[in-house]
Amino acid sequence: MIGRLRGELLEKQPPQLLVDVNGVGYELEASMNTFYRLPERGKQVVLYTHFVVREDAQLLYGFADRDERSLFRALIKVNGVGPKLALTILSGIDTETFIAVVNQGDTASLVRLPGVGKKTAERLIVEMKDRLKELQVTDSGGFQLASPAAAEGPSASDLVAEAESALVALGYKPAEASRSVSKAARELGASASSEALIRQALKSMVGGL
Repeated sequence: MIGRLRGELLEKQPPQLLVDVNGVGYELEASMNTFYRLPERGKQVVLYTHFVVREDAQLLYGFADRDERSLFRALIKVNGVGPKLALTILSGIDTETFIAVVNQGDTASLVRLPGVGKKTAERLIVEMKDRLKELQVTDSGGFQLASPAAAEGPSASDLVAEAESALVALGYKPAEASRSVSKAARELGASASSEALIRQALKSMVGGL
C-alpha cells in the first residue's frame, strides 16, 4: 500500500498532481482544499494518500493531512459516493461547515455541490451522521479518529482501508469488500491487523479457508 509520499512537486493542475519521489513520478488527484496548501512547483511536498484499484485503472489520491484523508475515506463508504464525488465535496465545503450541514440535516446546502442530487444528499446526511461519531473535530477544524492509535502504528481506519483495498485488488466489489471487512472488524476487534481482517473477511465470503 502507498500511504504517504514525500518528494518534489513537479506539476499541479487541479485536480491532478505529479510528484517526483526518488526519480519516480507519481500521478495523484487531490481536492481544492489540498491544492490551496501546496507549495510552488519545484518545492518539496508531503502528501498522505489513498490507493484505489479498479478494473480499468489504479488511482492514487493525495491529501494535505490525515484529517482530510479520514473524511475522504468516510465519504467513499457512503452508498453512491465514489472517489471523484468525494473530492468534489471536499473541494466545495470545509470540514466545519460539513459537520454542521450533516448534523442539521441540511440537504439544500449539499445539493449545491456539483454532482450531488437530492437522494445523494439525503444518503450523505443519514450515513455520515453515524460515521462522524467515529471522528472528532480538532482545534484546527479538521478531523481525527476519536480513538487514535498509538503513534508507532497505523490507525484502525487505516487497517480497515488497507484490507478493503486488498480485497478489491483481488477482484471483489468495493461494496462487498467494505461489508465483509466491517464485519471482520466487529468480530476481531479494533486491534486486528490488516492481514487478520483480510483473512476473516475472506472466510465469510468463501465459506472458510
